[in-house]
Amino acid sequence: MKLTVVGCSGSFPSADSACSSYLVEADGFRLLLDMGNGALGELQRHCGLYDLDAIFLSHLHADHCIDMCGYFVARYYRHEGGRCDAIPVYGPEGTEQRLTTAYADTPSSSSMSEVFDFHTLKSGSFEIGPFSVRTEKVCHPVEAYAIRIEHGDTSLTYSGDTGVCAALDDLAVGTDLYLCEASFTHGKEDIPDLHLNGREAGQSAQTAGAGRLVLTHIPPWTDPSVNLTDARAVYDGPVELARPGAVYEF
Repeated sequence: MKLTVVGCSGSFPSADSACSSYLVEADGFRLLLDMGNGALGELQRHCGLYDLDAIFLSHLHADHCIDMCGYFVARYYRHEGGRCDAIPVYGPEGTEQRLTTAYADTPSSSSMSEVFDFHTLKSGSFEIGPFSVRTEKVCHPVEAYAIRIEHGDTSLTYSGDTGVCAALDDLAVGTDLYLCEASFTHGKEDIPDLHLNGREAGQSAQTAGAGRLVLTHIPPWTDPSVNLTDARAVYDGPVELARPGAVYEF
């Protein structure tokens, strides 16, 4: 399994990174986790526009899904080769309506579904291509899901956006790579059921016994070095900051 960080900034793009988007590959299958602001452009550094096989949207905040509107244009209005077949898109209830509203001028109310095959997420286990996946609802102001992806003997867990959440700790148990949000700063922001800070992300990884922790979704106003230090204080394994273009093979 291969993970490529397409974008990792939280809330809005930074000068160095697009918002959340992560490409997961195995056996020639390409699954994209989220497509936030700026991700569509960055994605083309790592994958052809029409080479994705499925998309997972953790939740419907703009910094995780809004570039799906641009991707709709690329798939719907493609002239060379004709309109694309519908690609599976896994998202919370109301994903099609959210994207249609955001685009605001689709040819019809059903145009999104002509190029996106929408599947409504619930907590549970299912297959996406060669991957066995499990999703769990996490703590966020809107319906949001974390995902665990397994292929052979390897596993990746992606938190999406969440506050402290026992379901997330359980989902990440024994995972090889834990891609976990760390938006807030310990001792500075304390808003329940919204985001994790670096220390909380580290505690979650420690509780889960994760093999490796990668901190992501750090907004431009948060000092990532503080979150890295805080995570290392409570997590015994290797921990690092996500960066655009980083590749992990495991």
